[in-house]
Amino acid sequence: MHLDLSWPVLWNGLFWPLIRLTFYISVALMVGILIESLRWTRYAAKLADPLARRARLKDISAASFTMAFFSGITANTMLADAHEKGELSDRELILSNLFNSLPTYFLHLPTIFFIASPFIGSAAYTYVGLTALASVLRTMGIVFAGKFLLPPLPPGCLPCRLAELEGENKRRVKITWQRLKRRPGPVVLIARRRLSANLGRALKQAWRRFLKRLPKILYVTCPVYTLFFVLKQLGLFAWIQSALAGGVPLFTFLPPEALSIVAFHMAAEFTAGLAVASALIADTSLTQVQVILALMLGNVLSSPVRAFRHQFPYYAGIFRPRMAFKLILYNQVSRSLAIALVGAVYALIMN
Repeated sequence: MHLDLSWPVLWNGLFWPLIRLTFYISVALMVGILIESLRWTRYAAKLADPLARRARLKDISAASFTMAFFSGITANTMLADAHEKGELSDRELILSNLFNSLPTYFLHLPTIFFIASPFIGSAAYTYVGLTALASVLRTMGIVFAGKFLLPPLPPGCLPCRLAELEGENKRRVKITWQRLKRRPGPVVLIARRRLSANLGRALKQAWRRFLKRLPKILYVTCPVYTLFFVLKQLGLFAWIQSALAGGVPLFTFLPPEALSIVAFHMAAEFTAGLAVASALIADTSLTQVQVILALMLGNVLSSPVRAFRHQFPYYAGIFRPRMAFKLILYNQVSRSLAIALVGAVYALIMN
């Protein structure tokens, strides 16, 4: 074990990643708070309303689901903010976070596909399709679990803010298409005044909440990220991954050549496994089915360690550390089970 504290290592491994992470968290936090302050979650929630209602999830969970297609950090920030204000219980927070697995996967799907495609060719379509199916199954599982684990929602519509907003809107003159055609000038003027007033009020409110919440996030994120940097320097994660890779021979249902893909996937990164898979496909040592199964197995075995190494620092900054640990644990367990189930069914169908 060796701790290298030279300036290039500190800058590239700690300071620059931490600055970048802080920037992304700050932007996502401000966007999430501003969306909440402008009450746009009402419209975002309507997009996921049917699915969220079946899972007995509230409007903020539906809005977070929609937002996760664009930014996972913003989606998690919205959930954490609602949890802190008491709008979501611990159980609702966990299920809402798991509910976001589908949009979170689709957010990264193009990157995964365009990395895999040059290496394994047409097998990339099957691999990405199977992992996407696993994400769909996870979300459907959460919808099913929500029916039994969460209390029923009030009938009629999404609760809480939506009803409050409808009550506020009733006291204001509605801007309709008919009114706009009859008197376009005054209606446009009213709309501009409302927009500027709402935006100004929302910005002030969002800025106050941002200044209050960002320091709390950084007080946790910076020490945790530093700790994980030190542990990585001391070789803890490399040791864990090599120990797991040593257990690869247990999986005798794959040929020895395929196990090398799993080992490289675990000991290095995703692209290392793809590079080995590409070479083995090129010399016809393995079929596409064997390569896909090996990549899925490597995915299941390598993801937990990488998730805790990469996600815990920023999760601990957004959520409380104990809750962050729970969320990552539940995410990885459900993710591994879903991929294992899809992989097993695929193997049975193809063999």
